Amino acid sequence: MRMSKALNDVYYVCSLMEFIGRETKNSNGKIVEILGLPEIERQLDLAEVNHCLSFEEVATELIEEFKIPRGDFDSVGSCDYRVPTVTSIGGVYRDLIDDLKKESSKSWGELIYEVFTSFISDEISNFNASTFYENPSFIYHSYLQGELVE
Repeated sequence: MRMSKALNDVYYVCSLMEFIGRETKNSNGKIVEILGLPEIERQLDLAEVNHCLSFEEVATELIEEFKIPRGDFDSVGSCDYRVPTVTSIGGVYRDLIDDLKKESSKSWGELIYEVFTSFISDEISNFNASTFYENPSFIYHSYLQGELVE
């Protein structure tokens, strides 16, 4: 099954947010807060073109434009195991946002912003825990419940 353009754009933007977080050592939530909803929406609009560029190129432009500071959140350096790829994590976010969109009238950008600034984002970024590779249903229900479900 081919992914819709909108969902492909969400995947790209989620992966880009993960990449910028790793590059600047900031949580994904902080990156999304710095960029703000208008920029998230703009990145969704540009995704079809920007996906032809490297994450490094797009990230560097955003880091400079928004003056994203260097932080101390290091999901990669603190990982005791094999680090998941940026796009693997982007896929985790995409799946959650796609599930949420099925029951929401919010825009894709609003859902990205809300998910990345919620508790689930830090749980997904903890690569020493199992959240990022859990069943998408577990992540979805945990997000709705506001805590990891048992």
